[in-house]
Amino acid sequence: MILYPAIDLKDGQAVRLLRGDMEKSTVFSDTPDQQARSFVDAGCDWLHLVDLNGAFAGTPVNAAAVEAILAACPDTPAQLGGGIRDMATIETWLSKGLARVILGTVAVENPGLVRDAARAFPGQVAVGIDARDGRVATKGWAEETDVMVTDLAKSFEDAGVAAIIYTDINRDGAMQGPNIPATEALARAVDIPVIASGGVSSLDDLIALRDTRVISGAISGRALYDGALDLGEALKALRA
Repeated sequence: MILYPAIDLKDGQAVRLLRGDMEKSTVFSDTPDQQARSFVDAGCDWLHLVDLNGAFAGTPVNAAAVEAILAACPDTPAQLGGGIRDMATIETWLSKGLARVILGTVAVENPGLVRDAARAFPGQVAVGIDARDGRVATKGWAEETDVMVTDLAKSFEDAGVAAIIYTDINRDGAMQGPNIPATEALARAVDIPVIASGGVSSLDDLIALRDTRVISGAISGRALYDGALDLGEALKALRA
């Protein structure tokens, strides 16, 4: 199972939100590129980036910070979500060196774009499914829909997407542990690799996710910044 250290970008800084609330953010670094480099130096295999402002604006906002991270960590693949809602933006980001783009809001509003992008860029398009109580939320988690998580995931079974990043919004940034039953149920319902996000706050959380044997990855942010989770120790345990 792959551990993805998360760098959430707001106004050019690396922050963490509490349950997706932009008004409840904690700044962890004024230099996201240096933060990314420290994760890479600790041995991570991937980086997970989110343009929080972009998720609300519907277009990239923290491009300079993302590009600085890519320049600082040229040999480590990175995936990015937030504000990516058309083919031109997808093409631009992939041409700048991103390994994978994450499509969230458009997966609900324009699923055809997801399919077109997955065909055009095999292995480089993931779907981000963010949910409260099993229902998908869009536009930076600001709008809730009546779409159920599993139904949305299953609709992309034949699209060729590389992964599904599933975030339980109520757990995100709360340090209360991930929603393992819901994540495992989703992973068993689809053939697409599922990456868990939201609430991963300890080594025990990671081991529990790994031991489901169906979850392919986990994203952690606040726990790494707070020191509740040691990245080197976690990577060693997952690789054992």
